[in-house]
Amino acid sequence: MSNDSLTATRQTWVAVGPAGAVGSIHRVEGGFTFTLFKDSAPRPVYPTLEVVKRALYASLLPGSDWPEFHEH
Repeated sequence: MSNDSLTATRQTWVAVGPAGAVGSIHRVEGGFTFTLFKDSAPRPVYPTLEVVKRALYASLLPGSDWPEFHEH
């Protein structure tokens, strides 16, 4: 099988709060990771989409609303 017949599926979700986009979630090999737009370093890989959503939310400022997640 050639590399031409292989397709990579990449999924990204944007986390949107009341003030706008705050970060994004990416499917990676082994699970999911996220980036807040203020991040300068990569985040760990989490096993499921629900777990990474909770980790992203926990990284927001205290009192932040739960963001909406939009797949792109």
